[in-house]
Amino acid sequence: MKDGTDAIPADVSREFSKAAGALHLSSPVAYIYNPLEYAWEPHEAYMNRYAGGGKRVLFMGMNPGPWGMVQNGIPFGDTVSVKEWLHIEGHVDQPRTTHPKRPVLGFACGRREQSGKRLWGLVSERFRNAEIFFKSHFVGNYCPLAFFDTDGKNITPDKLCKKDRESLFDLCDFFLKKTILTLRPCYIIGIGVFAEKRIRDSLGKDDFFKKGGYIIGGILHPSPASPKANAGWAGKVVRKLKDMGVWE
Repeated sequence: MKDGTDAIPADVSREFSKAAGALHLSSPVAYIYNPLEYAWEPHEAYMNRYAGGGKRVLFMGMNPGPWGMVQNGIPFGDTVSVKEWLHIEGHVDQPRTTHPKRPVLGFACGRREQSGKRLWGLVSERFRNAEIFFKSHFVGNYCPLAFFDTDGKNITPDKLCKKDRESLFDLCDFFLKKTILTLRPCYIIGIGVFAEKRIRDSLGKDDFFKKGGYIIGGILHPSPASPKANAGWAGKVVRKLKDMGVWE
C-alpha cells in the first residue's frame, strides 16, 4: 500500500463508501444502510472540519448504530452531541431501501444514541471544545455499513456468515490501513473488543504496519447493553487511557 500522507480524508471516505456500497451480502442481512452515501453532507463536513492533519490518537468503533451514525453519518452520532458539541448539521437523504422499523430521520431524530452520548460527553468534559480535541484525536468506524434482518433487527459485522464476513473484513482492513496512513496516529484505540481485535488482526498480518511502531489498545465500549459500561464507564476509560499513556 502506498503512503497515504497526501490523501484527503473526505476522499478516502468517498472511496470507502463506493466500495462498501458494491458489496452483496447474503442472509440474514436483508437491509444495508450506507450513511456515507445518504448522509454524505454531514459526514463530509465532519471529515473536512476535523480529520485534517496528523493525529496522535485514532479511536475506531465497530459500525454505525441505528440511532447514531445511521441517522447523520457521524461516528457515535448522538444527534444532540453532533449538533451542540461538534456543531455539525446537514441534509440527510434516505437509504436505498429502508425497513419500516429502522427509519432514518436525520437531524430530526429525537432519540439519543447512548453510546455516543457517553463518548462525546466524556470528551467534552476533558476538552474545552471540539477543535482542541480533534487537533490530536479522531474518531472513526471500522465498518461504514449498518445491517438489519427482515424483522429490522440490528446485525453486527461479527454476526455475518463467514463468506460475507471475510469479504467485508478484507475491505474494511484495506481502508483502516489507508486511514492510518492518512492520519499518521501514534495510538490506535479500538472502542470495544471487536474493534480492537480487528485492528490487531489487520495490522498484525502486514509487515509494513508491524514495523510502524503503532501502539494498539482498546477501551470498554460505551453501549448500555454492556453491564460493565453501566457502572462507571467514563472512569474506567480514563484510567485505561492514562495507563496506556494516551491521556495525562
